[in-house]
Amino acid sequence: MPNIDKTNYLRGCQCSKLLWHSFNRRETIPAPDASAQAVFDQGREVGRLAQRLFPDGIDVGHNFCDLDRAVALTKEAIQSRRPTCEATFTSADASARVDILVPVGVDRWDLYEVKSSTSAKVVYLNDVAFQVRVLRDAGVNVRRAILVYIDNGYVRDGVVDVDGLFVQQDVTDAVDELLADVEDNIDRMQEVIALDQCPEVAIGPHCDKPYTCPLHDQCWAHVPEHSVFTLVRIGAKAFKLAEHGILDIQRIPHDFKLTPRQEIQRQVVLTGEPHIDRAAVQAFLDRLKYPVHYLDFETLGPAIPLFDNTSPFEAVPFQYSLHIQQAAGAEPAHHMYLADGTGDPRREFMESLRAALGDKGSIIVYNASFEKGVLTRCAEVLPEFKPWVNRVKRRVIDLHLPFKRFDYYHPAQRGSTSIKAVMPALTGRGYEELEIQEGGTASNEFMRVTFGNVTDAERQRVLSRLEDYCGRDTEGMVWIVEALREAVRG
Repeated sequence: MPNIDKTNYLRGCQCSKLLWHSFNRRETIPAPDASAQAVFDQGREVGRLAQRLFPDGIDVGHNFCDLDRAVALTKEAIQSRRPTCEATFTSADASARVDILVPVGVDRWDLYEVKSSTSAKVVYLNDVAFQVRVLRDAGVNVRRAILVYIDNGYVRDGVVDVDGLFVQQDVTDAVDELLADVEDNIDRMQEVIALDQCPEVAIGPHCDKPYTCPLHDQCWAHVPEHSVFTLVRIGAKAFKLAEHGILDIQRIPHDFKLTPRQEIQRQVVLTGEPHIDRAAVQAFLDRLKYPVHYLDFETLGPAIPLFDNTSPFEAVPFQYSLHIQQAAGAEPAHHMYLADGTGDPRREFMESLRAALGDKGSIIVYNASFEKGVLTRCAEVLPEFKPWVNRVKRRVIDLHLPFKRFDYYHPAQRGSTSIKAVMPALTGRGYEELEIQEGGTASNEFMRVTFGNVTDAERQRVLSRLEDYCGRDTEGMVWIVEALREAVRG
């Protein structure tokens, strides 16, 4: 009988097709990309930190690749009746590795599951319930199940206070209610794994819940470029259309009720021409006061705060790019800042940005709430910047607005109004030739070369690529505004 571990149990809860591939066609499941790997690495870092909640604990996780060895080490370790980290247990049909197992009294144990999240999600309860089932089958007397996650209200002040950083929530009752489901699920999964052929599973919301499936691209390969799933705010209705064989926007029945913005999407796909509300776009352009400053930030937001006066996942700016254009069509001047070193970059960032922005002209950003929020938080920590930040926020104009309102929409956007979709649709230029192409990668790479063990050459190479990426965001905004002017002129 195949041994189902926690990862494959959760996969089986999400999709039988994914579970079958995990055991019968494992080579077809792609390895995690760099972004997913960064999430896993952060989870491991949070897990290691949580072990400090029990400083006299024993870590037996160093042999986790060898299941039999890990089980043997666990049996030896729990004899000491001390907190045991990465303890591994097996039953007849499943295995589980427990983040922290804490002895209670003579023969009972409390199970602690650590998550690098800020809430107790349903998937975590399923995770814990599976572990409890395995441990009890293995003869472990589990008294309580505790979910350990991050308190996003925690503010670092000196050395990280693990008691303050983590929330410990007793989920025993909720887990007990799930145990019967776990038993049924394991039986069903064993049947799926034993199938000679992969089960047929239609695409659906489960493809992205609770996580995006690693087989997503394979299962969705038949979905056309302009699919019903690209309709803005379509939600579950898209799957209703798909169930009736309607995947392409052009095949949506005329009596199917669409919102005004969804109707715009259908029309531009049918005609192949962009939609433009010239009056609305011109009104937006008329708001721009020169010199116009095109501004973009890059931030880091680790689960474990790096600096004093920061909270978990708080966006801390480490880079900006600024293109300043003195008049419409003029060649913009470029200014930038990129933090150097492992210290808190916020004061230096704010001083540099204040000097570069001056006190006149519009400040163009894409998704203003983000940049405004970062500046506001910096001013809370550095109150001498607060008057300046208040003045700056009054100058900010959000370039996202004409696209979010569908004043302009191009079929090549495929339902997205992000700058990553808008820039190539309007200008024919994007991020393809850049090594770093999106903000998550930028943050992860900055963290890796700043706080990781890398050579000076590698650090300088990545910092140069960060300059290229952030600079493209602001240069691209210049191109977008110029393209809007051309579109208005017709």
